Amino acid sequence: MSAETKVLETLVLAEFATPEALVDATRQMREKGYEGMDTYSPYPLHGGSEALGLPPSRVPFIALCAGLTGTATAISFMAYMNGFDYPINVGGRPIFSLPSYVPITFELTVLLAAFGIFFGVLGLARLPQPYHPAYEHDAFRSATTHGYWLSVPQFATLQADAIMDQLKSLGATQVTVVTGEKE
Repeated sequence: MSAETKVLETLVLAEFATPEALVDATRQMREKGYEGMDTYSPYPLHGGSEALGLPPSRVPFIALCAGLTGTATAISFMAYMNGFDYPINVGGRPIFSLPSYVPITFELTVLLAAFGIFFGVLGLARLPQPYHPAYEHDAFRSATTHGYWLSVPQFATLQADAIMDQLKSLGATQVTVVTGEKE
């Protein structure tokens, strides 16, 4: 990436002592009009998605579409193979015998639904993400073991000091500003 295309992203990182304090602070910051925030904790937080204002997950829809694709693919492949490509009359059964298609149809439905969920979650979460400006802060490593962190992107109209003061008033035990490249 050349020097002309580098864009710096400034985040205010705040650590909270408990998951409840993190969720409450996130909710209050969102009510004050902050957007683009993210929370980091070693496990999923009850009420965290609602506090961030995230829409309902699209993963079930992705799984349904992938599963229906698997079902349609299995039935159409078997109907083509058994009816046109290589028809064999076994025991007088009809060419299009739906009960004999059940095992393969089930397996392909589950397989494609699982692939859809796996790749859908990776895509929706924008993973893998080898770099994020928050990774620059040494204390942020606690987010994988015992820390509860909130990142707030700095707005052009508001200084980082004002955001830091608001987070401290909400109970943050540690507040810092990190700057990193944004692709």
